[in-house]
Amino acid sequence: MRSDVVKKGIPAAPNRSLLYALGYTKEELERPLIGVVCSYNEIVPGHMNLDKIAEAVKAGIRAAGGTPVEFPAIAVCDGIAMGHVGMKYSLVTRDLIADSTEAMAMAHQFDGLVMIPNCDKNVPGLLMAAARVNVPTIFVSGGPMLAGRLNDGRRTCLSHMFEAVGSYYAGKLDEEGVEEYENNACPTCGSCSGMYTANSMNCLTEAIGMALRGNGTIPAVWSARLRLAKHTGMKIMELVEKNIRPRDIMTPKAFRNAESVDMALGCSTNTMLHLPAIAHECGVELSFDTANQVSAKTPNLCHLAPAGDTYMEDLERAGGVYAVMAELAKKKLIDTTLPTCSGKTIAENLEGVVNRDPEIIRPISKPYSKTGGIAVLRGNLAPDGCVVKQSAVAPEMMVHQGPARVFDSEEAAIEAIYAGKIRAGDVVVIRYEGPKGGPGMREMLNPTSAIAGMGLDKEVALITDGRFSGATRGASIGHVSPEAASGGNIALVEDGDTIIIDIPNHTITLAVTDIELAVRRAKWSCPEPKIKTGYLARYAKLVSSADKGAILE
Repeated sequence: MRSDVVKKGIPAAPNRSLLYALGYTKEELERPLIGVVCSYNEIVPGHMNLDKIAEAVKAGIRAAGGTPVEFPAIAVCDGIAMGHVGMKYSLVTRDLIADSTEAMAMAHQFDGLVMIPNCDKNVPGLLMAAARVNVPTIFVSGGPMLAGRLNDGRRTCLSHMFEAVGSYYAGKLDEEGVEEYENNACPTCGSCSGMYTANSMNCLTEAIGMALRGNGTIPAVWSARLRLAKHTGMKIMELVEKNIRPRDIMTPKAFRNAESVDMALGCSTNTMLHLPAIAHECGVELSFDTANQVSAKTPNLCHLAPAGDTYMEDLERAGGVYAVMAELAKKKLIDTTLPTCSGKTIAENLEGVVNRDPEIIRPISKPYSKTGGIAVLRGNLAPDGCVVKQSAVAPEMMVHQGPARVFDSEEAAIEAIYAGKIRAGDVVVIRYEGPKGGPGMREMLNPTSAIAGMGLDKEVALITDGRFSGATRGASIGHVSPEAASGGNIALVEDGDTIIIDIPNHTITLAVTDIELAVRRAKWSCPEPKIKTGYLARYAKLVSSADKGAILE
């Protein structure tokens, strides 16, 4: 066993003495040591139940003959961090999580790992660590929260809550109405109930083969989630015995499968940051261009919130991620020969799987659209690309042309939006919020929700070198690369410039001549860094552009 280096022989006697100090018995140390990486904390609603998940995982490990050893991983609640300096510390935790988990796993030589994440950066961070350490590993998340209900019976969720704030500032909702959303939008523990980033990544963990069926969709408060955790604990022992490792599962073809499922589900645009970063750790190159190639032939089958009025519990009832994969398999849009953490191939996993609700998961023959949920656009405003969740864009905004309204920070933009200074037809540009310029590439959920709450989401577009929450809807185009702080053309946009967006043709154009851009560039200089000390300052010096996944180089 890999852990023998700290357990066996006279040279390991000092190591054993410290393990005995923890209360482990000789009998326990004769079994494989399984690291249980638990992201439990008391500030993230998606993580408050992870202590129960960890106990269930440990019970499964013991039942199958292993010795579980728990250690923690951090997690940020993007919703609580939203709209202030805290959001600069969200994306950057992905690398902290990967680094610290790698350090713990390597320092203590575990024979296998069970990862217990749930929220936005926690899932990809642990997938990155799994690829680096490359010992048998399996994932089980905390699960999504249930959708809420307003007093009149309408279902609701966190994206509605953010949009309610915009409605308040537009005079469409009073303070009592906002409070009703406050009290009902997030009714249980779990990752927020729509197809936002956390649920997107938990679903894709199933699709890529690193989690058992139901990981992305079984609600946090259902007892089935605990049973899944126990089975996950049992399954890691089989993976250890057979020495099935993350890089055996997360292959180039597996990432292609993940992107296909991403397009069919209509996942968050943040997957375009996380999948390339995870692939990078596996030695796999996953470029922006792959997304459009996959999207061109993969239909969009699901319209979960914010794209529609259905939620994760509905997707679970309809058959979950496997039912979506079964639809894709009918047209051979995924490779079903690939291995998974179940010990079986995808084809074997899909035996007997049916789509139980064609209204929640559209049949492959009757999709919402013939192309996938995400599109990558290019043009002189974003030579290296930018990303839009096209499945959440109103038809009338798929092609849009309007004057730029330029802001050098999220705060400046939100102040103008709340003050009613944005007009129908405008293209709001928020820059210096990229990975390096932010630093930290904040999510722009407050501005997009304000625009939607004011009823302008079918008339106003928003473009940024920052990123968007999975809860964002509308013509919201992020990840503009190169970013402003790196001298990208987004830094040269001026108020009133015409911007032309053509999502079907994957183009985004700043209607300014090359000569004029050259004149502006000669006058441009990068502003002083917003943060000059601490982790964010180090991060800004190392981080790559968004089109490369904002990896640390």
